Order: sequence, then structure tokens, then C-alpha cells
Amino acid sequence: MRLFYRSIALVLCIALSTSTSLYATSGRTPLRVENGVVASASLTASEVGVEILKQGGNAVDAAIATAFALAVTWPSAGNIGGGGFMVYHGEDGHATSFDFREKAPLAATETMYLGLDGKVVNNSNHIGMLAIGVPGTVAGLYKAHEELGSLPWADLVAPAVALARDGIPISYALYSGFQQNQSAWEQHPSSAEVFLKADGSAYELGDLWVQPDLAKTLQLIQEQGRDGFYKGENAKLLADFMRANGGVITEEDLEQYEAVEREPVRGTYRGYEIISMAPPSSGGVTMIEMLNILEGYDLAAVGHNSAQYLHLLTEAMRRAYADRAEHLGDPDFNESMPLDELLDKEYAARVRATIDPDRASVSDETQFGNAYESDETTHFSVADKDGNMVSLTYTLEFGYGSRIVAEGGGYLLNNELGDFNAVPGVTDRSGQIGTPANLVAPQKRPLSSMSPTIVAQDGKPLMAVGSPGGRTIINTTLQLILNVIDHGMNIGEAVEAGRIHHQWLPDITTFEEGFFSPDTVNIYQGMGHEMRERGRQGSAMGVYHDRENGLFLGGADSRVGDSGAAGY
Repeated sequence: MRLFYRSIALVLCIALSTSTSLYATSGRTPLRVENGVVASASLTASEVGVEILKQGGNAVDAAIATAFALAVTWPSAGNIGGGGFMVYHGEDGHATSFDFREKAPLAATETMYLGLDGKVVNNSNHIGMLAIGVPGTVAGLYKAHEELGSLPWADLVAPAVALARDGIPISYALYSGFQQNQSAWEQHPSSAEVFLKADGSAYELGDLWVQPDLAKTLQLIQEQGRDGFYKGENAKLLADFMRANGGVITEEDLEQYEAVEREPVRGTYRGYEIISMAPPSSGGVTMIEMLNILEGYDLAAVGHNSAQYLHLLTEAMRRAYADRAEHLGDPDFNESMPLDELLDKEYAARVRATIDPDRASVSDETQFGNAYESDETTHFSVADKDGNMVSLTYTLEFGYGSRIVAEGGGYLLNNELGDFNAVPGVTDRSGQIGTPANLVAPQKRPLSSMSPTIVAQDGKPLMAVGSPGGRTIINTTLQLILNVIDHGMNIGEAVEAGRIHHQWLPDITTFEEGFFSPDTVNIYQGMGHEMRERGRQGSAMGVYHDRENGLFLGGADSRVGDSGAAGY
């Protein structure tokens, strides 16, 4: 086994440049296999997951291995220094979820980012040591393994150790990301040590990138489980680094951090069951509310991405995002969230009645919108040979998070505390939100848009979907589901189709460039919508169980350069 893992890094890196029946390049044609599939932002990490499936691991085992591998191969969002959410649905009908969202440290306060003028000082809620939340990824993966894993924990972390220790080649996506953050690496010696060569020069395409400190940290996690990160050597290393650089996370913060197994939120759409993440993720509640609203329209007849279709989507998005900002936050700090009402189809019918089928509504600051979230997150989906599925989204917040590497640990730290409402009581048309549910407090988890979702039929998982994209995640996941259920797309087509986004405030709809005709845009604008074009929206990863033909389908979004679906 040890020899296998020592060679896996080389084998998997070669796989990036070869074509076999196990792999599908990103695009509209999905991978079709018989025994299980993984779709992620890194083909190398997807293949790590498939190797675990081949060894008899289940979907949770494969998800854990894939997540640790992404911490090596996709450092812009794959992580052990961030956090996220996992949704699981078994073939036996059992569904659950794991919340490993980062927490504010014990020293956090509601006004910790404000100066004497009541404004945020130097964007400190997004940049610098005070923006770093207590990481949750390792605790979440370990808890999921305790509850649902089948293979030994050490075997699941071993591939990531090998990839970090033996090195991976610099792909174009890595090269581009490193180049864009060159100045950030130079500002932080601990980051420069990881992302620049020993002489201070940049990595070039094809260079072998070895991460010995990360390998050491991963080996601690491999050998000691959760405690390898939250106690002992790594906990002291991280706490000392924070103290020396103006941060406030302590060894006590790390020791007290716990991931939480939560009951997922549930809904239905045209007879399909929707299982998604509950608060502190806003994704499941907001998306189910939108599906409930849209269920009252014949979207197939309206036509995919027609002006009328986009109008109806926008109006549903506008209303659900308003509810999101007013009501949702960390459930441990907000006991009165009206989840039953927000998920209720009668409530959706009342909301639907406020939509003019021919004219845009108007958003203003007297109602609500969405706090800022970065687009840089990553999602992957897994199905095993028995039909069990995992949908997992995790993040560092910004691309490469804080851009600060824990000295000696080799891993990037998040800047997730920027997802809190930083200025209490201030809500304006720019999109700043100051509603109470998501204000900073010690050990509180910031509200998130991450929306890992599983769609089931007759109690059995049908597809697992999700996406990165910050504020856009919920709407991207919504459109993936509509693409399959209402428009009959396969999972590859669904992840590649053009997408839009509206979040209540600011009152603008963004359209992905190159997907929509001028006529459609003109008709849409004629209804009173303000819109602008944008680059890519998210990077969806989905798997689908074609029970009729006994196949699993994987769709990996071509919007990410290293993405790929792997199976066997």
C-alpha cells in the first residue's frame, strides 16, 4: 500500500495529459461509467476519489480523499485551512449533512472591523489576519468519516500526502493563478516559501511543484485524525503564527472547534425531492423557495433562456434573496428563523402572486439583499457503485483565501469572516447588509451561499450538483436543476449552459457573456431589467444516476481549466 501511494502522484499527473476510457474532458458530453464517478475542479483529485472507489470505498470515503487531494492540486479553493458543507444521500434513503463552516474566534466582536467613523477600516474584514476564521474542513471530513466512512482514515489521506510530498506539475490553471497573486506571495514570506521558487522566481508551466510543509501537516492528520490539525504540533504552530502577525485565533479556538451533523433542508419540485444544506448555509432554503415559486409556471413551454424565462427566474431570485438576507444566519445564534414558512409552498404562492409576468420589480434598500461573498470556492460531486451520493462545497473565500500560508504548515488560511455583516444596521443599494442575523459574534459561523444539493426520486438519489461562485452559487445550482428537470438536459449539457444571477441588491442582473442572443437581451431589458455581462459564473460539477441504463454520468464544467470527471 505504501509503495502504491508513493507512486500515485506521478501516475495521476501523467493521467492529466492522457486520454483513457476512465476520463472525460470538460464539456457537454458527460462521462458514462458503470461503477462510480467523481467530478471536481481537478482531474487529478477526481481520479484520487475513483481510486478509493476501486478499493471498495463508498461515496463518503471518495469525497474525503478527493477533498484532501484538492488541498494539494487546487489551492485557490481546495483546502484544509477553510471550511464548507457536505450533503449525503444513501441508496437506502438515509440523508444527512455536515456543517464544517469556519467560526469567528473567541476574541471576535460585532464591531471588530470598524473605525471611529463607523466604517470598515482598510477592508479588514476581507484582508489580513483579522479576516481569518477558525478552519473547519479537517473536522468536517473527520466527522463524516466517523459517521459514514468505511475504509481506514489513513488510507483516505494518504494520496494527498503523496501528491504534496512527491510534487505535481504546474498546469496552466495553476500557473495563471500563481501569476495573478505574485504580489501577495511577495508580501508574506510564509506564502512566498510555498508559491515561489527558492530563489524568489515564479514557477513556470510544467515545473514540478513540491509542498513538503503541507505534506508534513497532512501526515499529522493522516496519523492523528482530527487532533492532527486542532491539537498538538499544528495547533501550536498556527496559534503562534497568528499571535506573531496580529491575528486572534488561539489554541483554545482550535481545540473547541466542532463540525456539526445537521438535518438537511428538504423540498419537492415537480415530484422530485430536493435535499440541500440548512443554515448557516443559506443555499438550500433560498433555492427551495425559488423552486417553489417557479413550480407555478410551465418553464418547459416558456423555453430555456428565453427572455420570458429569464424574467421569471430573476423575479424569483429577487424575492428569495431578500428573504435570505432578512432571516438567515447561524442557527446556533438565531433560534427564530422562519424556515418552515420560507420552505412552504403556500408562502411561495403568495410571493408568486406579486410577480408581474411582463414587468420587472424594483429593489431598494428598505428591503434586503446579500452580503459580499467571493466567487472563488470549489464544488465536487460523487456517486459510488451502490448509488450513494455526496455533494460537497468548500472554500477559502477569496481565490487563495487570505493569500497567507500558515508558516511551517504549508496550507493557506481562509478570509471567511468577510461573509459576516461588518457594519451593524447599515443596508444600502450598493449591496451592503447590516441585518442582525449575520453580525459577528464569538464562535458564530458566517452565513454562506454554498448549496451542495442532491435531487432524489422515489427516495433514491438521482443527481448531486453544486458550484462555486459566492453570491451566485444558489442561482447556478437552481439553474442546473431546472436544466435537467424542466429542459431535459443531460448532466454535461446542464453544467455547460449559460447562466444569470440576480441577488436583490444591487438591482442588476448579470448574464454570462456569449450565451445569450441580442434579441433576448433586448426583450429582457424592455421589461425593465438592468443587466450587464460578466465572465464565467461558477464552475458546476454534477453526477447523475441513469438507472434505466445502469450507468453513472459525470459532468465537469469547462469553465475551470483543470476540471474533470473520472470513473470506472
